[in-house]
Amino acid sequence: MTTSNPAAVAAAVPSAQTPRARGRRKALDVSTVVVVAVVVVLLAILILYPLAAIFGQAFSPEGTSVIATVLTSAVNRQIVMNTFILGVLVGVLGTVLGFLLAYVQVKVAFKNKRLFHILCLLPVVSPPFAVATAIITLLGRRGIITHGLLGLETSIYGLPGLTLVLVLSFFPVAYMNFKGMLENLDPALDDASANLGASGWQTFWKVTLPMLVPGFAASFLLLFVEAIADLANPLVIGGDFTVLASRAYIAITGEYDVAAGAAYSLVLLMPAVLVFVVQQYWVSRTSTVTVTGKPAGKPRLIHDPRGRIPLLVVGVTILAVVVGIYLTVIIGAFTKILGVNNEFTLDNFRYVLSGIGNESILDTTLLAIIATPIAGVLGMVMAWLIVRKVKRGSGLLDFLGMLGLAVPGTVVGIGYAIAFNTPLRFTIGGTTIQLLPALGGGAAIFGGAMAIVMVYIIRSLPSGQRSGIAALQQIDPSIDEAAASLGAESFTTFRTITLPLIRPAFLAGLIYAFARSMTTLSPIIFITTPSTKIMTKQILAEVDAGRFGNAFAFCVLLLLIVVTVMGAMSLLLRGRNDVRTQNGAGA
Repeated sequence: MTTSNPAAVAAAVPSAQTPRARGRRKALDVSTVVVVAVVVVLLAILILYPLAAIFGQAFSPEGTSVIATVLTSAVNRQIVMNTFILGVLVGVLGTVLGFLLAYVQVKVAFKNKRLFHILCLLPVVSPPFAVATAIITLLGRRGIITHGLLGLETSIYGLPGLTLVLVLSFFPVAYMNFKGMLENLDPALDDASANLGASGWQTFWKVTLPMLVPGFAASFLLLFVEAIADLANPLVIGGDFTVLASRAYIAITGEYDVAAGAAYSLVLLMPAVLVFVVQQYWVSRTSTVTVTGKPAGKPRLIHDPRGRIPLLVVGVTILAVVVGIYLTVIIGAFTKILGVNNEFTLDNFRYVLSGIGNESILDTTLLAIIATPIAGVLGMVMAWLIVRKVKRGSGLLDFLGMLGLAVPGTVVGIGYAIAFNTPLRFTIGGTTIQLLPALGGGAAIFGGAMAIVMVYIIRSLPSGQRSGIAALQQIDPSIDEAAASLGAESFTTFRTITLPLIRPAFLAGLIYAFARSMTTLSPIIFITTPSTKIMTKQILAEVDAGRFGNAFAFCVLLLLIVVTVMGAMSLLLRGRNDVRTQNGAGA
């Protein structure tokens, strides 16, 4: 059996001017149009329709009166200011923290870098309440550190505690961004600077740092959006410090005012989408490149103790805080009341693994497993269309797919609660067409499970889409052209050639989709029903009731489930890839 270079095959095939070739091209175009149409309809249902429902309620007479008070009411102006202040603080501190850890990981010489990297990513797979609940236990009014060790009666609730929790939760976003940029910097620049007599500090300040300016801007904007969109932590540790996300939640669940909730959501949506657009279409197009092309040589690591030791002390101290927080979660799961009654017990796990707790574990895991492959495949299809197939309108298609990330989770949840509380129907020429039954409320199909799966998909789609686009941009388009010249339809080419080549990106999309689905709260808290139990909502209920031991047990089990399933997916896909590689080598 012989194999051929796809590019050579494409070159050897006669020019596609014959009727048969033109027919193949027409069939290819038709199949692409069908795929694009299906994707657009899915995106319209998953994100555009809920957003339209938000706008409809926000611009109703009741909603417009609330929007007007944002400018006239001192209370609402303060809420908007609180949201902005929180976003800026988390954006600045999280970006600096992520940069410091990434710089230590890439530029400093030390052992156990893999462990360092894993600890930096620990908050990514943890439940949203793990950090907040642990911080309250350690630094609250009766905290183990503040009261037990220092004898203080300080309160961690409000802006200080919320900022601390969000920075420790979201700094991995900046860390991953800077880590990739630092690894891609050409070591020849450092060598040239050193040869010209520059010190390590001068090289960092005048060479390395300017190259990372787009990374600082991108990280700040992403963390700003994450901070203002977060709902879980303001509910747990926000105290009297009210932000737009928590105000919208109170309007819906406490005041039963849907129009007011939609209005606050619209006010939250505008800066989030604006910042996201700036990040995507300004920062992403700002290019800082080296003239040498691919990095050449080995990177210069910091061995000098004058720089190495202070940087390692800072990095290890930060990660020691992270490890201490998660040790608090684990220890708290096995004690009656951590800091008050430290007696060992398994009662917390007995409670979690029985009744409602057991149901929530099964329901959450099942729904996440259903949503994960759908989000992964849809993300790869979106990337394939944007990079390979759609020329005009690819930017719009990319933006539609990324809306699931740009739109705050609170807004998505309220939009779903409004849009799908009644069946989705359209009337054309006097004929009523029902596309979907009611997905939320008392008449919800599968107890709201379908709506939750839809939310999981749209929230997880952007990560797979971005990783797929990055992977496809590194693959020679002549491979697709060769398959098309041999008569393969577009979707067949994608399934048999493109998807196997972007397997690492597909795996990354699957892992992120499952982790995000298992740990999300903001969008699904508005659409859960008594028939469907979700772990994050049960954790919130335990924290509100002051049963921190049960909440810690939930967090430990959730973390174990996420890590186990992610490991299984990684082994399964990599195992299949190894088998195909061996078969190809044998052939």
